[in-house]
Amino acid sequence: MKNRLTMLLLLLFTVSSILAACGGNKANDAGTTPGASTGSETAGTEGETELGGKLKVLTHRTDLVNDGMLDKYEEAFKAKYPKAEIEFEGLTNYAQDIQVRLTTGEAGDVLMIPTGLATSEYPKYFEPLPDAMFENVYFADNTLFEGKRYGISTGVNTQGIVYNKKAFEAAGIDKVPGTLDELYAAAEKLKAADIIPLYMNFGAQWTMGNWADNSAWYVAGDPQYHSKLVSEEAPFQVDNAWGTLAQIARTFVQKEWVEKDLYTNNWEISKGEMAAGKAGMYFLGNWVIPQVIGAGAASEDIGFFPLPYDNSGKYNAPLGSDYFVAVSKDSQNKELATAWVEFFVKESGYVEDSGFMPIIKTAESTIPQLAEFQSFNPTLIESEATDPKFNEIANKAQIGIGTGDYVQEYVVAEDLQAAFDKLNAKWKEAKTALGY
Repeated sequence: MKNRLTMLLLLLFTVSSILAACGGNKANDAGTTPGASTGSETAGTEGETELGGKLKVLTHRTDLVNDGMLDKYEEAFKAKYPKAEIEFEGLTNYAQDIQVRLTTGEAGDVLMIPTGLATSEYPKYFEPLPDAMFENVYFADNTLFEGKRYGISTGVNTQGIVYNKKAFEAAGIDKVPGTLDELYAAAEKLKAADIIPLYMNFGAQWTMGNWADNSAWYVAGDPQYHSKLVSEEAPFQVDNAWGTLAQIARTFVQKEWVEKDLYTNNWEISKGEMAAGKAGMYFLGNWVIPQVIGAGAASEDIGFFPLPYDNSGKYNAPLGSDYFVAVSKDSQNKELATAWVEFFVKESGYVEDSGFMPIIKTAESTIPQLAEFQSFNPTLIESEATDPKFNEIANKAQIGIGTGDYVQEYVVAEDLQAAFDKLNAKWKEAKTALGY
C-alpha cells in the first residue's frame, strides 16, 4: 500500500520544467449529466447544451470572493453557458454557518459539504451526482451512500508545516526540524528573534481541527481510525493520537509560541504576517501556500515539511481531500448546478490556483513546495470514507467535528485529562442514546 501511494505521489509531485509560482458500487442516480438536453433548451455551439438561469454558490473562500477570482471562473463558465448567472456568497465561519443554512433551506444551489456531516445525512441535503463525473478521480467514494455519490473533491491535500525561509534565517535556524524536539527548538529561536513562531489561528476556530480530527487518523497511521472509535466509549485519551496532537498544541500555547491575541479571528491578517516573515510557521495544508504568496511572499521564500509529531525522525502524512462540492437538494436549477460543479473542479483552474494537487489521478502538480515536502520521505496515507456513526455520535454529543470549537476548549484547559474525561462522558452518553 505504501509503495503504491508513494508512486502516486511521485507522479503528483512531478514538477514541470518551467515553474511559475475515495470507484465503488455503480447505481442509477438522480443527478443529470451536464450537457444532457432537457427538451426545453436549444443546443449551443460546440455541442454544449445552452443551459441557463441563476445559481447561488456558497463558499468558504471569502478571499476569492473579495479578490474577484471567482468572477473570472464565472466568466469562463459563461463562455460555455452564456445564459448562466452565478452569485457567490462567502461565509466567514463556514464550518458552523453552513450547518444552519442546511437546516433552514438556505444553502443555495452549490455548496461545500461540511466535514462534520454524516454521509447518512447526505440524501437529505444534496443531489446525487452522475457517475461519469467520478472517472479517474481521487476519493470518488468518500461521499458514497447507498450507491450514490453526493460530492466531488475540490483538490488533493497533504498537511504539514508551511514555513517562511527568511524568518528561519533571521532566527538562526539552519535546518528544517525533523523531530519534535527540533520543532520546539526552532520555535524558541523564532520567539527570541521576536517572530511569532507558529500562527495557530486559534480565533479562527476551524484551523484548530488540524490539532485533532483532521490529523489524528494519519498520526495513528490508520485511515479507518475514526471509524474504529465508534466501538470505543472513551476515544479521547492522552496517550493516543488525539492526545499526541493536543499536547503539542498545548505546548505551543503554554510556551507562548503562538499569536498573542488568541480569541480574535485574524485569519486574513495572519497570511500577511506569514508573507512578511513576522510569523515563522503554519500547521496547515498545501492549499495555504498560494495564499501566502498572494499576500506578498516570494514563492522561493516559502517552504513545506511534514509535522514531526514525535522524536522518531519518521512520520506519517495525509493524502486527503479538501472540501467536497455538492449540489443542493433544494436547488431549482440542478442541471446547471451540476454543470458548474464539474466545470469548477476540472476546468476552472481553481484546483491549481488554490495550491492543491489535481483530483485527476493522471494529472501532474507544478508546485515546488510539494516536491520539497516529498523529499522528507513521509509515509503517505490516503484518507478513506468514515463510518457515518462516528459523526452521528459526535453530533449527538455536540462535539464539533470539523469546526474546531471543542479543540479550543481543551488546548487551553488547565487539565487535559479532565477536559478529555468531559468529552468522553458526552461521547458515551450519545453513543448509548443512539444504540451504538
